[in-house]
Order: sequence, then structure tokens, then C-alpha cells
Amino acid sequence: MRRLICVCTFLAFLCAAGAAAEPSLLPDHAGVWQASGPAKSLKVQDLGPAWVAGTSGALVLAESGLRQITEQTYRNGAEAVTLRVFTLRDPSRAFEFYTYLLTPGMKTLGAGEETALSEDGGRFLIGNLVVQAAFSPKLNPESLTSLLEAVKSRADPTPLPQLKNYLPTRWRVSGSEKYTLGPEGFRAAMKSLDQGALAELANAVGFQSDVEAILAKYQGERGRGILLLIEYPTPQLAEQHLHHLEEALPEEAKKAGVTVERKASLLSLVLAPTSAQHAQAIRNEVNYETEVTWNESSHTATDPPIVLVMVKIFLFTGVFLGVATAVGVAFGGLRVIIKRLFPGKVFDRPEDIEVLQLGLSGKKIDPSDMY
Repeated sequence: MRRLICVCTFLAFLCAAGAAAEPSLLPDHAGVWQASGPAKSLKVQDLGPAWVAGTSGALVLAESGLRQITEQTYRNGAEAVTLRVFTLRDPSRAFEFYTYLLTPGMKTLGAGEETALSEDGGRFLIGNLVVQAAFSPKLNPESLTSLLEAVKSRADPTPLPQLKNYLPTRWRVSGSEKYTLGPEGFRAAMKSLDQGALAELANAVGFQSDVEAILAKYQGERGRGILLLIEYPTPQLAEQHLHHLEEALPEEAKKAGVTVERKASLLSLVLAPTSAQHAQAIRNEVNYETEVTWNESSHTATDPPIVLVMVKIFLFTGVFLGVATAVGVAFGGLRVIIKRLFPGKVFDRPEDIEVLQLGLSGKKIDPSDMY
């Protein structure tokens, strides 16, 4: 028993030592930035009143698979920046939460995979990490590149979902993009884009079938609208939920010209369009093409030259004729020799020869007369 206790204690010590040896999510220093103290681990309720249980922020965080929240303050002389890092389950879930934090009008920085800046802070998506930065308006956001690169080395490098590339860039309002993998993110996205009346379409989308959805606001020269793209695993599921969405659309939306169209596994809706023509113009900009591939085994033709084929044909035909002639001569010669040596003993014995006769004469036929 004592031995078992010692072994368990030793294993626990090794696990604790390994955990302590793991690199911190946020570095102590990067470039010109130096941490002002130890990093803090936060809970969702520590984020403020807007994140208490039951709010849209808390629900979206839970749906995104939140693992931990880490906060660290860095200083560079008189300048200071506070980074709050959300660690999510995977990059797709992180992208959902990242777009939840976006507001229309945010500008891009160009650092990281996805960046959005406002006057007093920024949002950065790096793999499965969402970084929320708070800094003074006078700070140059490009000075944060070294910090973001240090965080990137600890992020999941899995690519972001392909659905984001289908959104048209023309007429799109920057910062209005909303990606979701579940009903809570969908409802929050609808409300943030002033489409709360359509939030309950989440029940007809079918998120339980590994469905992805993305929305964005579009403002063109002749009108506006909100594009909703929903991608399903198969065209059959897309066709099935197309009818569900058509039935779930409120009458006000149908009168406003909202329709559901399918292209392979992708459904598209233009919500609150100013005109049917503008809605179709937005749809026409969607960067989605279907591709059917067929993979089967193949081989390379290795037929020899025709001259070689003809030579082989004549060669083997000549060999066959020679063998046949030799066998025929050998058999005939052996028969003649045996008949000479043993006449009427082996071949053509009189008692084995029968001749049919018509009986036109009275003379009996002697079979040996034929030889």
C-alpha cells in the first residue's frame, strides 16, 4: 500500500512539473513591450455585466467552446496595452467568437489572420485564440505586431472555415461579418444586424447537422441588404432545409422580397433588401463554385512499336509451323517404319479393318487389297 502511495505521489509530482514547464500563453516580453506583472486568469463573469450568465455574450462563449481567458498588461515607456486572450476549442469556433466581437466600421490592421481596429482597441484572430486589445487612441497599432507574433507561435495553425471566402467583398460593410456554428451565435448575429425578428430562423437552419452560417451587411450604390449564407454537408440536406426555411420565414420578410435559393450545398438569403434587383446583384457576387471530381485507378499505355509486334507474330507463327511439321513427319515416319518391321502386327491389322460394301458383285472384298 505504501509503495502504491509513493508511486501515485511521484506521478502527481511529474504532472505538476510538466505543467509548470509548459510555456505561458502570453510572453513576459516581446519586442519593445514588457509585461508589467504576472498574467491573470479570468472567468466569464469577471468580464463585466454584459457577460453574466444568460446574456448573449456568455451563451456565444459557451457555444464556441471556451477553455480559458488570460489577461496581461504590457508597457513600453509611457504607452500601455492590455491583452485579453480567449482560448477556444478550435479556429472555427474562435472565428465565431471573433466575429461576435466585431462592430460595423472597424478597420483591418493586416497582422494575424483576421484583425479589426476601433479607436480604443482591437480584435485579433490567431488560430484558436481571440485577442482583445485595449490601448489609448494615440498608440500605433502596428507596434503590437511583435506581441501578436509571440502569441501566434502558441496558437492552433488549423485553417479557418472555407465559408468565409464565399462572402463577396464588393459593397461589404467592414466589421459586419458574423460567422456561426450554432443557434446562439446565429441569434446574436441577427440581433446585432437589426434583424431580431428573424432570429428564430435558427430553429429551421439545422445546426445539429454540422451546418455553418455567415452573414454580412452590404451597402451598394443603389441599395443595401444583409447576405446570409448557410452551408450544409450535402446538397440533399440543403434541399431539405430550404423548404424548412421557406416555411419559417415571416410573412413580412416574404413581402419584402426575401427568398431562399440553393446552389449545390449552399443556401443564400438576402435579408431586408431595398429591391429584388439589388438582392440578386449581391447573390451574383457570391464566390461559390461547385466541382465534381472522379478518382479512379489508371495506367499508362505501354504498347510496343508495331514493327516489333509484326516481327514477333511472324517469329512465333514460324515456330508453330515448324513444330507442327516436325511432329507430323515424325509420326508418319514412325508409322511407316513400324509397318515395315512388323507388317500387320501393329497398324492395319486385317481383323481390325472393316470395309462397307454395296454388294453389287458376288466377289468378297479383301481389305488387304487396299494396301
